[in-house]
Order: sequence, then structure tokens, then C-alpha cells
Amino acid sequence: MIPLAISGWSVLSSAGMGRDCLVDTLKRDCTGEPDRGRDVQALYPEALPSATAHAIVDFDVRQILGRKGTSFLDRRSALAMVACGQALEDSGTRVDDSNRHRIGIVLGTTLGSLKSMNDYTRETLVEERPYLVNPVFFPNTVMNCAAGQAAIRYKLKGVNATLAGGELAFLNVLRYSANLLRCSYADVLLMGAVEEFTPHAAWATHLGKSGGADLPAGEGAAVFVTHLNGDAKPDRNLDGEILSVITAFAPSTGGQAGMARAIERCIRRALAEAHISAQDITFIATSETGSENEDWPEKQALASVFGSDTKHRIAVKKLLGECQAATGALQLAALLTLHHDNSDLNGRISLVCSWMPDGGVGAAVLRGRRRGGSDHR
Repeated sequence: MIPLAISGWSVLSSAGMGRDCLVDTLKRDCTGEPDRGRDVQALYPEALPSATAHAIVDFDVRQILGRKGTSFLDRRSALAMVACGQALEDSGTRVDDSNRHRIGIVLGTTLGSLKSMNDYTRETLVEERPYLVNPVFFPNTVMNCAAGQAAIRYKLKGVNATLAGGELAFLNVLRYSANLLRCSYADVLLMGAVEEFTPHAAWATHLGKSGGADLPAGEGAAVFVTHLNGDAKPDRNLDGEILSVITAFAPSTGGQAGMARAIERCIRRALAEAHISAQDITFIATSETGSENEDWPEKQALASVFGSDTKHRIAVKKLLGECQAATGALQLAALLTLHHDNSDLNGRISLVCSWMPDGGVGAAVLRGRRRGGSDHR
């Protein structure tokens, strides 16, 4: 894999809007019980499985972007649109006729907006005639709506894609983006992932719990402006480099021990492809949920790779809730946040570890940068 450079990014999460809010959250101790989130009962009239969750309760796309073009957006598309705009601004990228055809968007998702699909389908059953359903809400039911709406908003005419892959969606986005850039289908990509908090998503998270995990539902969006390493303009900031990404599948016949072995192999392959040793890793963004049973395969894999060398681990789910496909993007955002304001961490290496109970496993190796800082080797 050709390393990808990140030059500008944005993050929206229950911690707040932007990396500054995420800094305070990352300072919390994530070794105990998961954070239960904030009161979300006033967000929707429908019943929720819990009075608290990791929603961005004060998010209002109209206050941020104005009323034009935002009146009929679903929450997922609104989050993506704001995140893409903030990432472009952070990178200093100016979109004009000379480059708009070479700037694209690639987003990860679980299955799009579950609320939009459910509400639209329901209307076809309860309205007097199916054709009385309001057609302006149909685009929200399409999985690529968020990426498409963001491209329309910022007049981007390059590659536009959405990858569905659950918790591995963002790692798949990284691999897909690397291929697009390597094959010269784009010069710059806004790559990320987004998930919304709705009653439908909250109940899906609640009813889909396994292994004893008791994570509240969450939402978030993180978008990164990326290009091939070496293609950066002299005046462009460098926030990080993706050195390798590996994804694989572990058959369910191996049980938890088989899953642990698969995660371990994935991590070792990612380190080897990046030409990095286990001793070089400073931070690990994990998929820990707080359930000893569910977290065992990952903990076992990390112990096998790193031994008694306890790296600083960031359990993003325990801090920001169950964000499905957005979890991987939030893991990367958390790692970049640590590097952003700390010159001592400039150039240090971190690991993103991700897996799903159905067998998907993945790992990515990142070199974090501090803008304007000297490299630490």
C-alpha cells in the first residue's frame, strides 16, 4: 500500500463539535465502566431504550450552514455535510473549476439512514395512496445520500462513493481510497464515516447487544482530507500518514480463540507492511466495549503481539458510545487529536484495531504529525 497523507480533518461526536472538545474527553479514564452519555429524551417524541446516549444533542445544521439546501436533510446527511465542509476548511483546500473534478468523497456506513428508510416505507403503507408520499424525502433513503449531498453542497465532481461494512467500513474506506489515488482516479479525497443517532438506531443497538456489552448508542462523523504521500503542496499542513491497512475474515468455527488469532495475524501483517515493529507503537485505538467476555479476543491478540509492554490504549466506544461504522473514523480522529498539540508525539506510530463478532477483523498503522513540529524518531 502506498502511504496516504492526511492534510486537514474534522470530527463531530458526543464530545462536541471539533477536536478541541475531543481532547477533554480523551483525558478521561477509559479503564472503568463506559460513559453513559447525555440526556437524549428531548430529541425525539418516540420512546428510546435509554434516557441517555452519546448523541450530539445541540446539533442544528441550519444554525451551521443556513436554511438553503438543508430543509429536507436527514440527520446522517447533515452530519456528513458539516464534517466535509469543516475538513475542507481545515485543510485550506480551495475548490474551483481547476480542481473540482479531481476531488472526491468516500464515506463509510453500516446501512445508511435506518430512520429515513423506515419512515418512507411506513408512509407508503399508511397514506391513502402510495403516490401521496412526499418525494423530497426519498433521497434520504439512498445509502449514498450523505456523500452525494456533501458533494452537491461543495461542488465536488470527483469520485463519490459509500462503502457499507459495519465497524470495518472505515478501514475499507482507507483501502478503497488508497486504490483510487494510486490509480489516479482522484487527486484529493474526503474520506470518512458517519452514523446518526435516531430512535431506530438506538433500538437496533440495544436489541443487537451481544456478549454482555452494555454500550449506549452513539453518533458521529469524522472526515479526513487525504492524498498520496508526496503529492502535498508546499503550503499544505500534514496531520498524519496512513502507513498500512489490513482487513481479513475469521470463520466462526474457531470460536473466540480463533477470533483472537485472526486479530493477532491482522495486526502483525499491518505492522509488517508498514515496516514497523511492535516496540514502535505508542498508542492503540481499540474496539473495547467494557464487557470482559466480548473484549477477550482483542485483549488476547494485543497481549500476544505486545506482550507485557502495556501501550496507552484508547477505548473510543467506552468514551463515545456505539457508533457502528463511524467508530473507525473516530478512532483515527482520537489518535490525530493526541498528536495535534503535542510536539513530543510528532512522528510517533499508533495502531487502530477493529473487529466484529461476525468475523471481520482489521488493523491500520498511523504516523501522527503535529503541524509545524519537529519529527520524533
